[in-house]
Amino acid sequence: MPHAKFEEIIHYIEMLAESGRLKPGTRLPSIRSLAGEFSCSLNTVIKAYKELEFSHKIYAVSKSGYYLVEDFPYKKQPDPEAPVYDFLSAGPDKHAMPYLDYKHCMNQAIDRYKEDMFTYSELLGLSTLREELARHLRDLQVFATPERIAVTTGSQQALHLLIRLPFPNGKQTILTEQPAHPSFIESVKGMSTLGIEIGRDGPDMERLETIFKSEDIKFFYAVSRFHNPTGHSYTNEERRKIVELAERYDVYIVEDDYMGDLDPDLKQDPMFAYQPNGRIIYTKSFSKTLLPGLRLGLVVLPQELIEGFTRAKFAADVHTPVITQGALEIYLKNGMFTAHIEKIRKLYRKKGELLREAYQTFMPEGTVYTCPTSGFYSTVRLPSPLKAGEFLQRLKENNVLAQSTESMYLEGFLRHDELRLSVSHVEDHMIGEGIERMAETIQEMVNERKKGMVWR
Repeated sequence: MPHAKFEEIIHYIEMLAESGRLKPGTRLPSIRSLAGEFSCSLNTVIKAYKELEFSHKIYAVSKSGYYLVEDFPYKKQPDPEAPVYDFLSAGPDKHAMPYLDYKHCMNQAIDRYKEDMFTYSELLGLSTLREELARHLRDLQVFATPERIAVTTGSQQALHLLIRLPFPNGKQTILTEQPAHPSFIESVKGMSTLGIEIGRDGPDMERLETIFKSEDIKFFYAVSRFHNPTGHSYTNEERRKIVELAERYDVYIVEDDYMGDLDPDLKQDPMFAYQPNGRIIYTKSFSKTLLPGLRLGLVVLPQELIEGFTRAKFAADVHTPVITQGALEIYLKNGMFTAHIEKIRKLYRKKGELLREAYQTFMPEGTVYTCPTSGFYSTVRLPSPLKAGEFLQRLKENNVLAQSTESMYLEGFLRHDELRLSVSHVEDHMIGEGIERMAETIQEMVNERKKGMVWR
C-alpha cells in the first residue's frame, strides 16, 4: 500500500538520524534509489520527503537533493527509568557476595595477624594459608604440598610472572588459546607468541600436536573450565590428550582454572590431575567466586620453578598483603567458602540455562553462539556482514550493553564480528528479554543490509 510505504520511508530516515548513522548536514538517499529499495513509486518517496521537510527535519537543495538539518530536533535521549540489560559487566553477582561473612573474617585476621602487619610477610604467602589452600585444592583433584603453592596478588600476577620466567625446557614461544582474556593478551605483548583457535568445541587436536611438534613452545596457556570469553570447558578425555601431547613434545601447560569452583560436575578433573609432578602449572583465582577487590590467587609450581618464581615475585611486589591472606585462611578453615560455593554454583548454573534457552528461542539464522553450563561467559558471532562496533552502538541505544572480543585476540586472529556476554550482573528475569532485544537488533540490521540501506 502506498500509504504504508510512505510511513515506512519516514520511519527509516528518522531511525538513521536518531541512531547517528545519518549525520546532520549530510545528503539523503536519492528519490530514485529509495523508490527501488522500497519497491514503490517516485511520488511515494517524494511525499515522504515533503512531509519530513514540512516538519523541519530535512531540507531541499536545488539540483542537489535533500539533506538532514544541522540541528536534528529529535535525537533520542536515554530514559533514566528504563531497565539496562548489562551483559558487559563481568564481576561476580553483587547479591551473592559474602560481604558480612568476609567482614567477620577480616576483623579476625586483623586480631590474629596484627604483629605481622608491621613486618614483611613470607614471599610465597603465609605458611598457614598455604596449608589451608593445599587442603582446599584436594576437592578440585589438585594434590600438592604447601611448599609448591605460591599465593599471588590475583592469578593474573602469576601468569604475568610465568610468561617472563625461563623454563627448564629452554624454549621461548608461548602458545595461547584464541581468544583469551584481555589481561593475558596484554601480558604477552612483545613476547614470542602463537595462537590456536578454540571456537565452540575446543582446539583441533591434530593442529595442537603439529604446533607442539614443530614450534619452540615454552608453554601452552589453557583455561580448562568456563573459558573467558567463550565459556568453553574441556572434557576429561581432551584434558588427558593435551597432557599426553605436552609430555611427548616437552611442552609445559599453564592451566588457568580461575572458576573451577563453579563446576557443578564433580567428576570433571583439571589437567593437573593427569600429571601432578611438574608438567602442569596450575593457577586459580578467588576473584570471580569471592570478592574481586581481594586480588588473591595461587599457583602450584613444579619444584624446578620455585626459586625463579620466588625471585620474580619479590621483584613484583615483595609480598601479597597479610590481612587479605589471613582473612581467606579463616574463611576457608571455617567452612564458609564451601557453603558459599554451593550457593553460587546453583546461581550461575541457572543463569547459564536461561541464557541457553534464550539463544535457542530468539537468535536468528546465521548467528553463532556458545552455550556454557555456567552463566558467566559466552560469545555471539554476528551474521555476515555485520560488525561488532556498529552493532554494539545500536544495542546501547536499546539499553543493552555487551563487549567486543577484539581485545582478546592476537593480531593474526583478530575478529570484528564477535561479542562477549556475561550474565553475572543480569537479573534472571531479564536475561531472556535482553537476548530478545539483541536478536531483534541483529535481524533489523540484517534486513537493512539486504536492502542496501546503510549510509555512513
